[in-house]
Amino acid sequence: MKSLEELNTLRGLAREKMGLQGDKMDSTRVVVGLATCGIAAGARPVFGALTEELAKEKVEGVIVSQTGCIGVCQHEPVVEVFEKDGERVTYVGMTPEKAIKVVHQHLIGGQVVTEFTIGAHS
Repeated sequence: MKSLEELNTLRGLAREKMGLQGDKMDSTRVVVGLATCGIAAGARPVFGALTEELAKEKVEGVIVSQTGCIGVCQHEPVVEVFEKDGERVTYVGMTPEKAIKVVHQHLIGGQVVTEFTIGAHS
C-alpha cells in the first residue's frame, strides 16, 4: 500500500466482504497481526495481498481481519487461519508472495503450506 486512500479502499472492500459472509462461525477466519511489531516487519502488504487475492479469486466463506500482537514477535509477520472446525494454523515470516500461496494452496485448495508454519520454524 502506498497511501491512506488505498488502505481505506482495502478496508472498505474487506468490510463489504465481511458483511456478505454472515455469521463468523460459518466462515474460515484469517487474522493478521498488525501491532507495531507486525507492521514494522511488513504485515500491511501481507494483509493487502490476502484481501486482494481472495477478492480476485472470488473466494467466499473466508473473513480476513487484523489483531494486535500475537505474541511471537520474532516470527513476524504472523498470519493465523482459524478453520470452521476450530483448528488453527499459524503462518510466520509471511510476505505478500507467501500470502498468495496460502490463499491458493490452503484457503482454496485445503492443504496447509507447512513450510510457512510456526512448526517448521521452531
